[in-house]
Amino acid sequence: MIPLMLLDTADLPDGGTLRLMRRGNDHFILFGRNELMSSRLKGSEEALASLSCAPLKDRSGARVLIGGLGMGFTLRAAQALLNRTAHIVVAELVPKILEWAQGPLAHLFHDSLSDPRLSVRLEDVRDSLLAAAQGGSATGYDAILLDVDNGPDGLIHLANDWLYGAAGLRAARAALRPGGMLAIWSAYDDPAFTDRLSRAGFAVDPVKVRATGGRKGAHHMIWLARKP
Repeated sequence: MIPLMLLDTADLPDGGTLRLMRRGNDHFILFGRNELMSSRLKGSEEALASLSCAPLKDRSGARVLIGGLGMGFTLRAAQALLNRTAHIVVAELVPKILEWAQGPLAHLFHDSLSDPRLSVRLEDVRDSLLAAAQGGSATGYDAILLDVDNGPDGLIHLANDWLYGAAGLRAARAALRPGGMLAIWSAYDDPAFTDRLSRAGFAVDPVKVRATGGRKGAHHMIWLARKP
């Protein structure tokens, strides 16, 4: 059996540690025993972008916020769909994730980080949302994509509870332009979260997608929540 090798670690603001692992050509990011990301499973991360950004492909000056850099699969899928006038902002809380993207995971990112449409901010996506909400339509987004935790709760960062609670959803709604889309990734379904999105004033469409992007394998969830 090919051994699992530790490449690096990253400390989290609330305590705890992320571990970047490699087995053969496959890379993993672990939090405790939880596998948060894997280079083998990118289908649902790509779907997060394709489901929310495809309607924007012909829109001039589309603005998209991605919460969480991850292994770059959502970013690259969004870049492939959006036209040259788009502006993509990535908010990444953990600086080491960006270091990994430029180092041991660079082969997964290819040239995506040098895209002139891209701005990477080392900040909590909460701050990005609040700034956009206060700035009005000029700083608002046509799509906000959140993949910052394992689901609609604060597993790896306790402050993520705010994002998925009533206050965070109100901020996300205010940060969207009229008709804008909030898309949220999760490793599991949560009917109570669907109700919470509805109560926050979104038109909600929960979508099951394959983690592999194919016809087999585990399902992940993506909530598509449109601002009227």
